[in-house]
Amino acid sequence: MKRGLEKIPHHWIEEIINLAGERIVVVDCEGIILYINSAYCEFLGTTVENAIGKPVQDVIENSRMHIVAKTGQKELASIQPINGSEMIANRYPLIIDGELVGAVGTVMFRNPEDWLVYKNKIQHLVEEVNYYKTKAEKHSKSKYHFSDLIGNSSSFSAVKKLAERISGSQSAVLILGESGTGKELFASAIHNNSTRAAFPFVPINCASIPEHLLESELFGYDDGAFTGAKKGGKKGHFQLANHGTIFLDEIGDMPLAAQSKLLRVLQEREILPVGGQKSIAVDVRIIAATHRNLEKMVEEGTFRQDLYYRLNVIKIEIPPLRERNGDIELIANNLLEKLERKFYRKGIKLSAEVVERFNKHKWQGNIRELENVLERSINVIDGNTIEVAHLPLYLRDQDTVNIHGKPVEKEVVNVAETPVHSLKETLAVVEKQAILHALSVSSGNKQEAAKLLEIGKTKLYEKCKLYDIH
Repeated sequence: MKRGLEKIPHHWIEEIINLAGERIVVVDCEGIILYINSAYCEFLGTTVENAIGKPVQDVIENSRMHIVAKTGQKELASIQPINGSEMIANRYPLIIDGELVGAVGTVMFRNPEDWLVYKNKIQHLVEEVNYYKTKAEKHSKSKYHFSDLIGNSSSFSAVKKLAERISGSQSAVLILGESGTGKELFASAIHNNSTRAAFPFVPINCASIPEHLLESELFGYDDGAFTGAKKGGKKGHFQLANHGTIFLDEIGDMPLAAQSKLLRVLQEREILPVGGQKSIAVDVRIIAATHRNLEKMVEEGTFRQDLYYRLNVIKIEIPPLRERNGDIELIANNLLEKLERKFYRKGIKLSAEVVERFNKHKWQGNIRELENVLERSINVIDGNTIEVAHLPLYLRDQDTVNIHGKPVEKEVVNVAETPVHSLKETLAVVEKQAILHALSVSSGNKQEAAKLLEIGKTKLYEKCKLYDIH
């Protein structure tokens, strides 16, 4: 006797699926669509013939099916934006005879009317979730995706492609690059493209935490661990990042004592809070970053060799801005769009002379320096075009050469044409510029920058926070 399912004709089964209100897609282990029903295609504005055989992410907006097909981890009741609506998606690994061969995905709600009824019922819950999600993203700065990493140069594209490829891995990542190249943006994008995206992304600047507090900040402490300890104890950053990603920026500034404890976390996947007697298991992916030469520090004995090899499983080296041919104008225009929203301006553009000056500059502070220059320029322009006269003095006065290799005359700036701003605004611009310059000269070392500026380290961190300098 045939089993019940075998009695049903194949074309009946597909119609039953459509009538059941499910949109279904099946992909292989490489994320290539093997099957998609007509109900799903109708909603997507495509056809079954056009969809089958293509990478799922090219057909379905915000799809994560290719990730589930790789990891074998199911994702249930995930909110997925498609065509301007928020649908509820279920994604299941497809395991046949004990082997992961692909994934099956379903999206609920057959039509906009069904979704509207459901949405009205849970609208207050969605709003509450969005509020806390926005608040958490703002706090953890985990809002960046690979689409936010701007650049088409071959050097940058290769690095971006590598980061995308390894984002689904669980291995440790070491990001190298000069100050201001966007190491935290890369870390955030890797996290948001990983299977841990639904869990916390916790960034820590190892250089900004005083040495005597670093252990308790990373691993937490138990009740009564020390004088002044919070009653009931406190969770450390590793516990807060459980199941997610912890980003250890400026790892080269971590003291040797803390390096030993970090190595234990990597080896044992557990932490011991300060004053605690019992270890706590944690599941955290570590992404570390530094502008320092860790190999040289290992030779000098200031960085543990065993920790270096544990962190350096996957190495990503971000090229400095001066080596990204053709990217400067593209990045500048992208930053201008961001600054326009901040200053409630529209249509700001760069003159051809400014673009030329930008392309000749060395950008020791990289993208951070470029953003500082643009922000300063927006503060002093009256119209919508940034001219050379609006640039900081060190960019206005830099020598240029003509086609014969001889210096050309420096531009004469008419001070009378420069708009006057309040003393407070002017001092703020100059102060931020001085901090960025000191950080550039010190290769991002804030302790050295503070000495150059003849201020305390704590005061420098306060200023960096005030001016949004990371």
